[in-house]
Amino acid sequence: MAKILGVGGSPRKNGNSDILLSSVLSPLAEAGFHTQALYLRDLAFSGCTGCERCRTDKICTGLTDDLTPWYETIEQAVGLVLVSPCYHYNITSLMKAFIDRLYCYYDFTDDHPRGFSSRLAGRGKQAVVTVVGEQTDPRNLGYAREMMALPLEALGYNVVSSENVYGLFQPGKAAREPGVRDAAAEQGRRLLASLQEE
Repeated sequence: MAKILGVGGSPRKNGNSDILLSSVLSPLAEAGFHTQALYLRDLAFSGCTGCERCRTDKICTGLTDDLTPWYETIEQAVGLVLVSPCYHYNITSLMKAFIDRLYCYYDFTDDHPRGFSSRLAGRGKQAVVTVVGEQTDPRNLGYAREMMALPLEALGYNVVSSENVYGLFQPGKAAREPGVRDAAAEQGRRLLASLQEE
């Protein structure tokens, strides 16, 4: 059974980001995919330290922590869903640390500036990213969406949907706001359609 990994970058349990992550994953689970949610707040892990051991070991060996066992799931998953609230025009530090730990999948040339390729590329991997913000002006969400989408594209994912969700702050508001969960489920359906085309 194909796997879909959903990664939540919010420090707040059962908040709007969690509701949206669940809503994106729901149509994929209904279609028979094995969906799994990873809430980064539940892990004790560090961001990349730049030790470069992954250049020879082909996986992160410079750090051994709660994220380490998840590399197998990341490699196996055909779909990846990232959801983060916007913190100060950007993604949370949890989500940034997670994305930085995917650095281990790059192969680099020895010239400068270095060329690179990704060992996750060419495997039909698809992704969805969602940013949750309190504000309603897109400028106030800064570069959060790009901070998730661009690294995934560089890693070889096809980002089929990249959305900002506005006006959500109070915990659980996403469940009460008309259409919010439906829009998130539509992202899941776009991911499903893209995977079915592979």
